[in-house]
Amino acid sequence: MSSTTLTEVTAALAPQVLLDPIGVSVEVVAAVEPTLNRGVIADCVAGITGGRVKQRRLAQALLDRPDVLRDGRSPAPRVVADLLIALRRAGATRISPPVCAGCGKRLNTFQRRGQDWYCAVCDRRPEPCFVCGLARPVNFRDRHGRPRCAQCPPENERNPVDVIVDIVAGIDPGLPTDLVADAVNTAARQRGQRHQIAWTLQGRPDLLTGGGAGAPAPCVLRLIGLLADTGSQIILRPACPHCGRVIGLHRRINGQWLCRNCVAKTRARPCAGCGAVREPGARDEHGQPLCPTCLIRQPANHETCTKCRRRRPVSVRTPDGPLCETCRPWKIGTCGICGRTGPCLISKTTGQPWCRACKQRWARCTNCGQDRPVRGGTLDAPLCATCTRPDPNFWRTCPGCGEPGRIHAGRNIRCARCTVHRRLREVLGDDTGEIRPEVRALHQALTATDRPTTVEGWLNRSAAPTILRALAGQPLTHDALDALPPGKPVEHLRSVLVAIGTLPARDEHLTRLQRWITETIAERPNPDQQHLLRRYAIWHVLRRLRGRLNGADTTHHQFTAAKRSVQAAVTLLDWLTSRGRTLTTARQNDLDDWQANDKATGRDAGNFIRWANRNKLTKLELPATRWGGPTGIIDTEARWERARHLLHDDTLNPEDRVAGLLVLLYAQQPAAISRLTLDHIQISDDDSCIRLGREPIVLPTPLADLVRALASTRRGHATIGARGTSPWLFPGGQPGRPISAFQLAERLRQLGLNPAQSRSTALFQLATEVPAAVLARMLGIHIAVAVAWQRASAGDWTSYAAEVSRRPSPPQRQ
Repeated sequence: MSSTTLTEVTAALAPQVLLDPIGVSVEVVAAVEPTLNRGVIADCVAGITGGRVKQRRLAQALLDRPDVLRDGRSPAPRVVADLLIALRRAGATRISPPVCAGCGKRLNTFQRRGQDWYCAVCDRRPEPCFVCGLARPVNFRDRHGRPRCAQCPPENERNPVDVIVDIVAGIDPGLPTDLVADAVNTAARQRGQRHQIAWTLQGRPDLLTGGGAGAPAPCVLRLIGLLADTGSQIILRPACPHCGRVIGLHRRINGQWLCRNCVAKTRARPCAGCGAVREPGARDEHGQPLCPTCLIRQPANHETCTKCRRRRPVSVRTPDGPLCETCRPWKIGTCGICGRTGPCLISKTTGQPWCRACKQRWARCTNCGQDRPVRGGTLDAPLCATCTRPDPNFWRTCPGCGEPGRIHAGRNIRCARCTVHRRLREVLGDDTGEIRPEVRALHQALTATDRPTTVEGWLNRSAAPTILRALAGQPLTHDALDALPPGKPVEHLRSVLVAIGTLPARDEHLTRLQRWITETIAERPNPDQQHLLRRYAIWHVLRRLRGRLNGADTTHHQFTAAKRSVQAAVTLLDWLTSRGRTLTTARQNDLDDWQANDKATGRDAGNFIRWANRNKLTKLELPATRWGGPTGIIDTEARWERARHLLHDDTLNPEDRVAGLLVLLYAQQPAAISRLTLDHIQISDDDSCIRLGREPIVLPTPLADLVRALASTRRGHATIGARGTSPWLFPGGQPGRPISAFQLAERLRQLGLNPAQSRSTALFQLATEVPAAVLARMLGIHIAVAVAWQRASAGDWTSYAAEVSRRPSPPQRQ
């Protein structure tokens, strides 16, 4: 490939260095060596690069100077030379091996000096010998660091191994000399290192008895570790000078060897992303430090998980590729809190396994009575951290607020509540750091929550902070939120603002339906169709929906049904337009053809056609289909079997048990169950009643106990913005809102309960036992629905009086 073409390839690949560095390297190599399989090239690249940093360094180096693949000349990073050697071993012929910067020799192995590669001969830089003064390769350095050539060896110099053995024998005579000699040769394989150990211990023998943190070279630490492993009680491993722990020492800082954690603290800098003072994991494009958390959260650093195939932050790397936090494998064990067997981690508090659910579980501690994260005990008797392990020396306190029960703490490591206060000042504060007046209620609700870790995650992982910053300087209204791009973050923030009273409550489903109808009508190019759809959608569909709501909020099913009716009308008008007809000129055979080709939409368009026919807008006719009774299997035995299972299985969720029993026993839909409140329940000392329609129903004892327990212990997933106790019997994931009908139905299906089929079975049996008028008042269904079900079940009570009148009179007694 010509140099011009190679330059064009590298220019096109430049934007992909951050997102796909391996792909960039493969493309550049393939442009030079087209005969080599791309899979082989990718294996070579992946084999010499461990993480993202090396991969990006290699890709950028190849883009900066792709000719290095042809000439093999430095300066270039070491990873480039490793790639050249790997490609040559894989069979590449056009790729050059690394070339010595001194003599030009082709290399299979190399020595590196800065960014240049040298052979073994050229790498030995000559220095003036301390004895003869000639510039020669250094063969030896004396205890003062002065160089000597091979012709001027040291005179009268004892064997360093003998010197070290004598020093160790003077400290711990019980150690065998041959064992000490073996330890010296293992710790220092080069002669210069052995001399350095001997000279160091001659001047400071105390390094062997606990002062090893001041050793000038790592070979001294290796010798101390080997001698301590032999069981010596006098030769001791050194403790970290900063934290005092006897642990492996990592790096020498200011003349002292420190452990890894203390080294990280000495390197701590304020992160340019989150402001936390931590050891930088990398630096951004402006050279500012980034902590490891902000580094992995950057979209450019996300990678495709090999298990779920989603582009997520990398949690762990396996031989098969990176895995995200969700797909990260955990060891299988029995949780010490809930007793379930599954993926578990080892708790640092108890030393016992605990599962994912218990790791996030909150409850009221049975010892101190506070709502805190569960760290011990059982599900029936949970314990918080300090009550699980009362040892005060084990726990640390937050340096900001003094909260106890923390394992990790330090000068710059704050608890979740302190972090929330700092983040809220950044997000909700003005230039002076004061909270803006329009969001003070939000600030108060977020700081007063019982679970600050949830608020911290909401601020760090959701789009809510970005939305609040975008709304700075303008009043918080529904219209301001409606002007933002729609999505779950906006809707969740809206629900929080409604729950705390910053925004007034409104019917969100109805508002979405109105907005969708307005946009759909505006997209129509024909003014006549716009007028027709406006009459139908606004003055018929919405008007009828509002009449049915009677002050209640629109359900998801009602929203979907209304939207489907309007969409079917749009589809029919488009189909007629494609055939050169309008609703007025269309004939019945046109409608029949359309229904034959699109049966599903044809059924939804029936309401539109009948409305247009009544208003003299068309001559088309599409009669409504009369319900002829249930079409599924009516299995009453299975119904009672499921009811007994829900009544007596205490391992199931109480919410699921109550909801399932309301379906099985009282033929309630998930939409109706999800909107039950505490006002629908009447609990007294004698009995418990529930109001599903106009008349309350007395609950049987087992179900009454479940409902009474649910009313006292229910708790939704919403912790942000949820004030006090929710009025809903089944609280949802958003503050101030109940669980959705769809989610409740899914939970019932996971229990093996089909809500639609179970409701039909219950209605069928109830209709045979209860008159239609009573059934409608008890279950909250329309009287026409109750009559239809009674007729379908052959339990029509209207024929009872006539049947009695036709019975023969009993013979009169004499």
